[in-house]
Amino acid sequence: MRDFQAGHVRLLPGPLKKRFELNKQYMMSLTNENLLRSFYLEAGLWSYSGTGGTTSATTTSMDGPEHWHWGWESPTCELRGHIMGHWLSAAARIYAQTGDPLVKAKADYIVAELKRCQEANGGEWLAAFPETYMERIASGKFVWAPHYTIHKLLMGLYEIYAITDNEHAVHLISGIAAWFYRWTGQFSQEQMDELLDLETGGMLEAWADLYGITGDEKHLELIRRYDRRRFFDALIDGKDVLTNKHANTQIPEILGAARAWEVTGDERYRKIVEAFWAIAVTNRGYVATGAGDNGELWMPANEMAARLGVGQEHCCNYNMMRLAHVLLRWTGDPIYADYWERRFMNGVLAHQHGDTGMISYFLGAAAGSKKTWGSPTQHFWCCHGTLMQANASYESQIFMEEESGITICQWLPSELHCDHSGNAISIRLEQEGQHGIYPLNNWSVEGMTAITKVNIPSIPVQRPDSFIYKITVKVEQATTFTLKLRMPWWLKGRPKISVNGTEPEQKVVEASSFFRLTREWLSGDTITLELSKALTAEPLLGEPGTYAFLDGPIVLAGLTSEERVLSGDPSRPETMLAPDRERNHGWWNPGYYRTKGVDHGFRFIPLYEVKDESYSIYFPIQTS
Repeated sequence: MRDFQAGHVRLLPGPLKKRFELNKQYMMSLTNENLLRSFYLEAGLWSYSGTGGTTSATTTSMDGPEHWHWGWESPTCELRGHIMGHWLSAAARIYAQTGDPLVKAKADYIVAELKRCQEANGGEWLAAFPETYMERIASGKFVWAPHYTIHKLLMGLYEIYAITDNEHAVHLISGIAAWFYRWTGQFSQEQMDELLDLETGGMLEAWADLYGITGDEKHLELIRRYDRRRFFDALIDGKDVLTNKHANTQIPEILGAARAWEVTGDERYRKIVEAFWAIAVTNRGYVATGAGDNGELWMPANEMAARLGVGQEHCCNYNMMRLAHVLLRWTGDPIYADYWERRFMNGVLAHQHGDTGMISYFLGAAAGSKKTWGSPTQHFWCCHGTLMQANASYESQIFMEEESGITICQWLPSELHCDHSGNAISIRLEQEGQHGIYPLNNWSVEGMTAITKVNIPSIPVQRPDSFIYKITVKVEQATTFTLKLRMPWWLKGRPKISVNGTEPEQKVVEASSFFRLTREWLSGDTITLELSKALTAEPLLGEPGTYAFLDGPIVLAGLTSEERVLSGDPSRPETMLAPDRERNHGWWNPGYYRTKGVDHGFRFIPLYEVKDESYSIYFPIQTS
């Protein structure tokens, strides 16, 4: 499978699009001066007036520090500058989807100013901190992750180049690469191995991206130098070198190995990625949200009950979604799209405040958890950066392309416009208004009309246990190709599929598979798909008798500040939970339940709807 170029897929109007727009508004609210301040300081260019290409005569800003960026972007924080890369990456993706010239102009201006900073630094070094940080780590002195911070900048510059065609960005990367090529050339293999045991983030991925552009032997050599052999070789040998280790260090390194395989063809890198997935996911298992980490550390395989603490980290969530998508692209196996969906619904959406757009660094799964929200300019945690990226790139996972046709991997309302085999094709994916899944689709004109008129088909009497999707195909001319539809992991029973009102011949259709429709498509052909779901209970690994509840793909949060024991049959969760507040004016509310037969009962809502409430995900269940 292969991805469509950025901009070929756009979200349809609805709550998910509103989240995207909320993220865009926040991104654009961050001023150029604040994003660039520490880069200016390091280059000796502060305070730059921004007019006439000259610097001011003073070294202080007339803008009071109460308006500056603080937290991890503070001039006193060693990690300062990491947000710049995230911002550039998100800006590139937002521009590709919206074509907003203001986003492009802001990004281009920032790249031009970074160019001025690099020139002032001598033409190579570019960072929000001094070169001496690198010398300190080389001499064994602690610095907070300078490699990690540099990678974020490289990542953002690469995406600005790859998505928006800003040639200046790749020249900046090449200058940084020249500095690192010379710097790392002084170290022996053992010394490099010691350096790579620190938090290097995705430096390997950055060099692989650059080599994919230039084909320069020096950039290939940087790939070799940033190959973390101690870690990678142990993975290939099947050793669990993850448990209790820093997940947000290791996942970016594996993404680097994945990209290294794509640009070099060296099979060893692919084996590293596959070995990592087996140890991190397949053999380890995960909690209901899909997380195998707690507090950024990998939990023991299949023994997670004692590790529910502060919860999953957003950066780990986002980067594991990226890795799942890479493996989907390589293999075409729907299990990776299933994993992506679980972590999207119960990670990306659950970590973001639906009203303010801000981030919760961690997402707890223990009894009485609460989300702690960041602020627009006072925190800037690492997860604040991946918040911007994740909420700028919902669309990139929905459709994929193969020689034989097009695949729908995720059920998110959107529209694809592409050229396939020389034919212009558009595919519109919508959710039927009365079977929508909030927050992807929470109202429709149809839904509002249905509550006032009597001469149209009636809406369901009670909340449906299925989601219905409408897929409309438009083609420039009649053409034959295969449209593949992912049957998700939460599917219950046989899906209902029709093309222009006629049901095609169906073999056995199972969850976690692709259903193929191969035919000559005419403009206006319509597919209707109904996917049944159910309320289910998933056990907690390491604690038999303790369960989380899910409504289809949605993890439910019980609104209680303490552990509560429920009584019933886990194979029949409807013995413990009853539908609650299922209808809201013109739409249904999936995931709303209340307890049955419990003193001081409490409610369940989707984890992604929790804002400031205390909640619990797992519950001991007494069976009779």
